[in-house]
Amino acid sequence: MNKNLVQELKWRGMIHDMMPGTEEQLSKEVTTAYVGIDPTADSLHIGHLVSIMLLKHLQTAGHKPLALVGGATGMIGDPSFKAAERKLLTTEEVDHNVQCIRKQLSKFLDFDNPVNGAEIVNNYDWMKDYLFLDFIRDVGKHITVNYMMTKDSVKKRMETGISFTEFSYQLLQGFDFLTLYRTKGCRLQMGGSDQWGNITTGTELIRRMEGGEAFALTCPLITKADGTKFGKTEGGNVWLDPAKTSPYKFYQFWLNCSDVDTARYIRIFTMFGKDEIEELERQHAEAPERRILQRALAKDITCRVHSEKDYEMAVAASDLLFGKGTTEQLNSLDRDTILSVFEGVPQFAVSRARIDENPTLIDLAAEVGMFASKGEIRRELKQNSISVNKAKVGESCTLSASDILSCGSILVQKGKKNYYLLNVE
Repeated sequence: MNKNLVQELKWRGMIHDMMPGTEEQLSKEVTTAYVGIDPTADSLHIGHLVSIMLLKHLQTAGHKPLALVGGATGMIGDPSFKAAERKLLTTEEVDHNVQCIRKQLSKFLDFDNPVNGAEIVNNYDWMKDYLFLDFIRDVGKHITVNYMMTKDSVKKRMETGISFTEFSYQLLQGFDFLTLYRTKGCRLQMGGSDQWGNITTGTELIRRMEGGEAFALTCPLITKADGTKFGKTEGGNVWLDPAKTSPYKFYQFWLNCSDVDTARYIRIFTMFGKDEIEELERQHAEAPERRILQRALAKDITCRVHSEKDYEMAVAASDLLFGKGTTEQLNSLDRDTILSVFEGVPQFAVSRARIDENPTLIDLAAEVGMFASKGEIRRELKQNSISVNKAKVGESCTLSASDILSCGSILVQKGKKNYYLLNVE
């Protein structure tokens, strides 16, 4: 083993609870461990990153990670600390989601290492042919209802009601652990603190059915300092899929974290070492307005989830919106980034043929309704408050094909904060 995993996770604030003997197990031999992910969408979101980082640290410490995508359990839904039962997914929906998640996990885990390469397993593979009668006879008899009722995730649903389907979830998850213990020699399951009940059901099944010893380790559920839910914005989840959350918005999420939150997040979501983080914190404390900690976090995680090119586009886009910016920077952005940056600003369609006529900005702005009147834009131009593609223009400004950015738009700006997009069609 390369390093002590438990000590590494402790200083990062990533341990909520663990069973006795877990640290000894990890220190004495290469240990196979898994984290479960229910494929309820075709992308992971940043809430999943905590358990993925557990696997990343596990592998870095020399152990073998398994990522279990719950093709079977994803068709049911985990009741843990949820107020209501979730929509059931079809087999086709789950299979599609599993394939998408596989691609995202490969950005964090090394699947090619001959010694401790990561593996993806799908519990649908061992559940699809298991008859219900066989399951309740072989597995169900080993765990009492009394035991299952003591789990907090079940107790919290007793007032609102819980279906047998969801009640059985912990038994299915426990059987996953048992199966991986038998087939992969898996001795440890990790997850969020809300999974403690489900994980320990698995260790109990292994003890009762195999006479074996298995372990559990959970990390804290990540919350924001103001009490609001981590990973949520006004638009919903922050996804890893760029089609659902653009790299620009992804970058902005981390950049806009509070100082208190960033001090926790940089330990959890990056691989920076202790000395490196403490040095960044020292620099940040000297000049908080420079947001050194946030910028380091946002760069690291945007590059790993997306790419360095996407990060550079996100920075250029931020400069355009919040700094001076240049025409050259505008031309470096693709259409998706431009639309993401300027989401919500007035947009107007104009034909390429009209641009080829070299209209004056005054005439074109009036035609598309960008300003209330020609008099208004003429007045703004006289005051030198109008820019086209980040370059100041005067009353005689005309537009041409050379003004069309690589993304297919022309950006008009009034003052510091008012933007308008002319989309050339």
